[in-house]
Amino acid sequence: MVILSKLLLAALLLLPSVAFGHGVDESTQSFLQQNEGLQFFPFMYIGAKHMFTGYDHLLFLFGVLFFLNRGREVLLYISMFTLGHSITLLTGVLADIQVNAYIIDAIIGFSVLYKGFDNLGGFKRFFGRQPDTRAAVLIFGLFHGFGLATKLQVFELSGDSLWLNLLAFNLGVEIGQIMALLLMLIIINAWRNSASFVKFSTITNSFLMSAGMMLIGYQLTGYFIG
Repeated sequence: MVILSKLLLAALLLLPSVAFGHGVDESTQSFLQQNEGLQFFPFMYIGAKHMFTGYDHLLFLFGVLFFLNRGREVLLYISMFTLGHSITLLTGVLADIQVNAYIIDAIIGFSVLYKGFDNLGGFKRFFGRQPDTRAAVLIFGLFHGFGLATKLQVFELSGDSLWLNLLAFNLGVEIGQIMALLLMLIIINAWRNSASFVKFSTITNSFLMSAGMMLIGYQLTGYFIG
């Protein structure tokens, strides 16, 4: 179990650097730029792939799941996140709401920092109160959805069957999210039964905060020099 903990910590250290390049690969770019009409399954596949390579989204979800040990709680929090990102993903693209991608991604980085700080009990320790975690997940979900929307808006998608293609993309995001969540839950639940869980939970969430700060710094650098 100690080996599992070390591997997970190593992954958290590597994820911020990988996240810098988790945009859209060349083959996907070519498809989105040339697409015409309904392409339900390709868009669904792209959505699933994007969630699986969207390490900023996964880091936040990892933090959300970290101390949840009841299926009902997991379902509630993931539903709040899903509701948030679905709303802004669909409305952002369909209504052509223009938001600076660097700022949105910096806020997504902040959500990772926030969740690590929250898991460490930072709010109670420094501010004497605990924010509503459900509301926080919903609000950050809205920003994560805008992050997804900005990735698609770059390609000026065809209006032909756009809303159906977006539904397919969003469905793919949910499929990718569920697959990633299952893997996270298996690891966390196995780790939770170890005597080292309390010790390594502090270290892991500290690294989660560090990953968030690195993501914020990277995106703000891009904003000011881009």
